[in-house]
Order: sequence, then C-alpha cells, then structure tokens
Amino acid sequence: MDESGKVPFTNVPEAGEDAKSSISEVQKPDVKGTVKDSVFRDLFGDRRYALQLYQALHPEDTDVTEADIGDVTIHNIFTDQEYNDLGMNVRGRLLVMLEAQASWTMNIIIRILLYLAHIWNEHIETTKQNRYGSKRLELPRPELYMIYTGKRKNRPEWLNLSEEFFDGNKDFLEVQVKVLYGEGKDDIISQYVSFTKVYNEQVKLYGRTRKAVLETIRICKDRNLLKEYFEKREKEVINIMMGLFDQEKAVEQYGYDKMKEGELMKAKETARNMKREGMSDTIIAKVLNVGQEVVQQWLAGVDIARM
Repeated sequence: MDESGKVPFTNVPEAGEDAKSSISEVQKPDVKGTVKDSVFRDLFGDRRYALQLYQALHPEDTDVTEADIGDVTIHNIFTDQEYNDLGMNVRGRLLVMLEAQASWTMNIIIRILLYLAHIWNEHIETTKQNRYGSKRLELPRPELYMIYTGKRKNRPEWLNLSEEFFDGNKDFLEVQVKVLYGEGKDDIISQYVSFTKVYNEQVKLYGRTRKAVLETIRICKDRNLLKEYFEKREKEVINIMMGLFDQEKAVEQYGYDKMKEGELMKAKETARNMKREGMSDTIIAKVLNVGQEVVQQWLAGVDIARM
C-alpha cells in the first residue's frame, strides 16, 4: 500500500518496481499506447473502497476491516486489451470481479474461469504446495461477479456455464457468475453504476471533452455518488477519464487507418445507405467496425485526415 492508501496494481506503470502481488506480476503491453488506468480500477484499488465493495457483498461480515483486504490486483493476463478486471482476497475468499459496460456477453464466464485457474495456479506456486501429492490443496474459495452497467431488459441474477455453452449439461463442470446491477439503496456498487450512467449522459451532451468530465464529477458530488472519492482524487480522475478519451480516439483512428482507400469509400457509402434505412449511428459504427464519431463525420461529409 502506498502513502495514499491505494494498493498498487501489478500492471500499472505508476506502481513502480516495488509493487508486489502474490497473485500475478505478469504485465502486458497495451496496443493502444501508454497503459491508462480506469475509474473502476482506481476506485477499488483503494482499500477503503475495496472494503466497502466487500461489505456490500457480505453485509453479514460486520467485523471485517481494511487489514483483512488482501491482494487487490488487476489480471490483464490473457489479452493485450484494457479491461476492468479485479481480484480481491478477503479472509480466505477470493473475489474475482469483471465489469461489463454497454455490451452483454456470455463469454465473460470463460474469461473469469481462465482468470480463476491462473490465480489458483499462482497461489499453489506461491504457497509451495504440491499439486501432484496426496495432500489436499488449500485454495481460496472463489466468488465470481460481473458488474453490469449497460441497459438490458432481461437481467438474470446468475450466468451459468452449463446453460450458456452446453445446453444445460453440467455433468463435468459448472461455473456460476453473479451479476450485479447496482440496485442497492446506497452501497458503493450502486454508486459506481450510477456514476457510469451520469458519465454516459454527459458524453452524449458534450462529447468526449473535459467539460463532460467536469460535469460528471460535479453532478456525482451533488448527488452524493462517490463524493468522498471524487473530492480526494478529482485531479487524478480527470486525468484518467481524459486518458480514456484519448484511448478511444486512438482505437477509432487505428481502425480507420487500416482501411484501404477503396474500402474507405465503400464504407462511407454503406454508412449513408444504412442511415437512409433508419439505422442509428451506433449500429452503423458496430457493423463497419469504426468509431461512432467517425460515422457521424462521414454522414456530415467531413473528410477525416489519416494519421
């Protein structure tokens, strides 16, 4: 833990060479450029808020303290992309939590299962247990969660490996992931989900701009959403969110730049035709695999310079 009370992440450069984790020290390069943090990881990387997260999940565990919060680690180990993945060890419980924003996918079950296997493997090696011996291995008990911040009519409480992948057959393996929608009264999970909704609303109003970030923070403070966190780390949050904007723009430009000139002209025409058919900019962007702002500029007749 550093002087600010934050638990250093193993794959964030700012953590420095002294950052340690009994789970993983694997680092992956970010294909989009410099690795940026996210509010999700910055928030729950602080033991104060990690404790509140645990208490929201286990209100019956009334005497748990910050000292009981073990490793708070991000496990971007199977991908070069930036995802919001969190592991936390508390009193023999291993909480693995993933965040899904706008998109809903059952593949998150596979991601979380692979993470769990990796964490257990690291735990066995760190504790010098013999996986080939007759003595039973001592493993932290897993709890698997997904925080969903998007919009969806069907909101299941659990995702089941057997149902999503094997037609309900669970003869040899079953994995269950609990889905959290932030529907508590005032816990930190609910506050975080509400923050993401405010953020999305402000981006719609002001685009990916500093004003959108500042308005998001102001509104959250007014509504008492993560107020203490924003008051203490406002400058850092602004830098984080502006960095995320830069990443999103880089991804859009990267995808755009990959197009050959003929493909570019065809994509522009396709976008215009789809718009005439009443399709939204979001759908057009997904179909053509470019950023939504790129689509909007195409439809407006703006020529986008290549990088």
